Amino acid sequence: MSEEKVIVLKPKRQDFEEIYFSGNQASLFLSPTTRGKTVTTIVVGLILLILFFFKDDFTKEKFGIFYFVSFLFLLCAVFLSVSINKVSRWKKQVNSYLIKLENCKIYEITFDNNFFTVNIDGEKETSEWKDFKYFDSSEKYLALEGKYSYMFPKKSMNEKDYSLLKQVLKKNIKE
Repeated sequence: MSEEKVIVLKPKRQDFEEIYFSGNQASLFLSPTTRGKTVTTIVVGLILLILFFFKDDFTKEKFGIFYFVSFLFLLCAVFLSVSINKVSRWKKQVNSYLIKLENCKIYEITFDNNFFTVNIDGEKETSEWKDFKYFDSSEKYLALEGKYSYMFPKKSMNEKDYSLLKQVLKKNIKE
């Protein structure tokens, strides 16, 4: 493969959304990033609520438990809010990228033995194959991670191009 190969993608927002937002990824409270923190915060909140109803039965020595659980609840709420912020920023970045794709006229992948280039309306990102650290393929998409990270839905290209790209990625990216 000494000559340069070009694959033209036909991006549709829906194809990208199916992958990016699958499995509650876009949910602020139930995404994989925030689900555990949400459940923990709810459990600690319920324990605090129960303690609040029975606080009159506490002796002065046992009242520290109420303060400790209050502190834990506050800590859980802070960690949850940080995770929600992270998911919100990710969602905003993905949406701006999808808007860019929605309006693009040219979306093509160019590669040879040494370089891999993605061109979106004249904005080219070129990487050497050694710059990529990870490659993932599934029945719905191909994903690359490295200097730049990419995800190419299978629906955005024809079957022949998808197979070729998958073979080239397997060959050039050492896991």
